[in-house]
Amino acid sequence: MRTSPAPRTAAVAVAVLLPLAACSDESGDGPSTPTGASTASPTSTASELTSQQLDWSPCPAPNTAQGGGPSPSPLPGGTVWECSFMDVPLDYAEPDGPTIELALVRAEAKDQKRRIGSLVFNFGGPGASGVATLPAFGTEYDSLRTRYDLVSFDPRGVGRSEGVECADDAELDAYYQQDSTPDDAAEEKQFMREQKDLIAGCEENSGPELPFVGTTNAARDMDLMRTVLGDDRLHYFGISYGTELGGVYAHLFPDKVGRAVFDAVVDPTKDAEQSSLGQARGFQLALDNFAEDCAERDDCALSGATPQEVEQGIADLLASLEKKPIEGLGGRQLTQTQATTGIASALYSQETWPLLEQGLDEAEGGNGGLLLALADSLNGRSEDGQYDNSGAANLAINCADSKQRFTLEQTKAALPAFRKASPLFGDYLGWGLMGCTGWPVAGAWETPDVSAPGSAPILVIGNTGDPATPYAGARAMARELGTGVGVELTYNGEGHGAYNSKDACVQRVVDGYLLDGDVPESGTVCG
Repeated sequence: MRTSPAPRTAAVAVAVLLPLAACSDESGDGPSTPTGASTASPTSTASELTSQQLDWSPCPAPNTAQGGGPSPSPLPGGTVWECSFMDVPLDYAEPDGPTIELALVRAEAKDQKRRIGSLVFNFGGPGASGVATLPAFGTEYDSLRTRYDLVSFDPRGVGRSEGVECADDAELDAYYQQDSTPDDAAEEKQFMREQKDLIAGCEENSGPELPFVGTTNAARDMDLMRTVLGDDRLHYFGISYGTELGGVYAHLFPDKVGRAVFDAVVDPTKDAEQSSLGQARGFQLALDNFAEDCAERDDCALSGATPQEVEQGIADLLASLEKKPIEGLGGRQLTQTQATTGIASALYSQETWPLLEQGLDEAEGGNGGLLLALADSLNGRSEDGQYDNSGAANLAINCADSKQRFTLEQTKAALPAFRKASPLFGDYLGWGLMGCTGWPVAGAWETPDVSAPGSAPILVIGNTGDPATPYAGARAMARELGTGVGVELTYNGEGHGAYNSKDACVQRVVDGYLLDGDVPESGTVCG
């Protein structure tokens, strides 16, 4: 499963859960011992870590692992984005043992006299670089900067925080071109060989780090961050996977929760298979809504007088690409897998539906460039052919968390249910169940514990049209957090997430809670 940062096409920030298939063999053998050189630094004592002083300075340009690009521009009014590093224990079971560095970013509050503290963001993934993402979209949260320092970070294993490495750019190009929905024994064998090679690269390049990149350690990192930032409580804004991270934090440190918002909520009661099946339904719903919009418009470029006919045209295109890929970008072809990834990428926000329509229309004419660009955006590939480490980090963190390891037989047995949930995305998400099979580290849980008795209220926002984190997950999260803790807000809209939809009602409720402490009535509806 993947919850990854979203495509930035058309300046839209979204997040998604998609499969990054990993190594598998039919035996389903257990974990082996990681190999390779440690990246940990010399030891520090726990007291040294809690008393460390952060050295803030203007941020450099993001490195390749963070996605590249220019240095962040100042915010309106001239506030400069500042970056620093914070030391954390590699292993919290040895708090006085080796440490690693986490990369942080901040923009200071505008009204220092009324400053509440720091508002820490996690944008999902797992694998999203907060150090790169927050400055890229910081103006969308500028109303919150009136009373908070806006802060984010690269979680352990991500970006500049000892980023996990699994493959080089050429290997990733080949990996993402592969057929991720095998149809016969020969294709299954090739599929599993590709996954095995990918995991071998993760173990070779980042083996000693892999046992320590899970969500529980990330939550402990956030509590150390809270202390080092000088806050009595953690004020938090979690998006997509960031809601799961926030829920785990609330469970571990309920008395340290300040004002917190969970947007685009991961269902904490679903295991890996159930979550993937829910995503299949969610993406199918988004595709249905896209097709209905197209069929109702006279100017839609796609053929089909009904939503069903529009979707059949898309299915026919994908079937033809399986037999014969078409020209894409830079000598690369658009395969069936890359086209499916591109379609999913554009379904995360209603603002990118026009790009999906254009990309499908052009692919029908033999030009797969736009759909491939959409897939590249989701896969973390820049225009110059370099990949960030979001895919590798996503794989490593998910597999450190989830106990489930699927055999080939178990995966094939699950496929009919996935196809029923989504004729277009069913196979694509179903084969992704094998993502952690053969991973060299055992997972921590079937589902995370997010119960948080005694916590301050947490605002939990569900979007009825969310393809990646279906709406029901918000209600499940609110229930699991506990009575008086989870406060539900519903947004009747499309896309992944609610606050970034710019809906005035959602932003008014969220800003009122974070800035003024106004807790809305649970069950409030916007849109």
